Amino acid sequence: MRWARDPRAPWYLGGLSFAESSFFPIPPDVMLAPMSMAQPRRAMWFATLTTLASVLGGILGYAIGMFALDLVEPWLQGSRYSEHFALAQQWFDRWGFLAIFAAGFSPIPYKVFTITAGMVSMSFIPFVIASMVGRGLRFYLVSLLMAWGGESMEAKLHRWIDWLGWLTVIAVLLIVLVYRI
Repeated sequence: MRWARDPRAPWYLGGLSFAESSFFPIPPDVMLAPMSMAQPRRAMWFATLTTLASVLGGILGYAIGMFALDLVEPWLQGSRYSEHFALAQQWFDRWGFLAIFAAGFSPIPYKVFTITAGMVSMSFIPFVIASMVGRGLRFYLVSLLMAWGGESMEAKLHRWIDWLGWLTVIAVLLIVLVYRI
């Protein structure tokens, strides 16, 4: 909460959001939630900043996957993200656009999907659109809930946010299955 009130907090939030989408392990929600709670009138601005910075960071991840995969693949394979990387590759083979959307909203590490999108040369515009929608939905939801519900909502959000993310992934999978059938 102290960092949330710092005059430079929006800069920190933007930097964290950018970095998390391509290489940093800490999600921006850890700053977005308390900032939205501390300054509810600016919650929508914080969500917008987080979304834009996250998508820009995702574009960096896309570029890493497209142009520097040889440098980062050994790290990905040897890190705790190796399973997520394999999952991302499978999802892209089957769902492409929806994989980025689901990763943007869910607790799955988004950075793995941004790098994979570049690696498999996903079309850039659909990548950006799916990222904007998935990340935007997530960050606006967090901001709105925190601005509206305050500290009591924070405890509920911590308990239920992963479930919301996984339910979104399941919903996307069901939509794809129904569409294919």
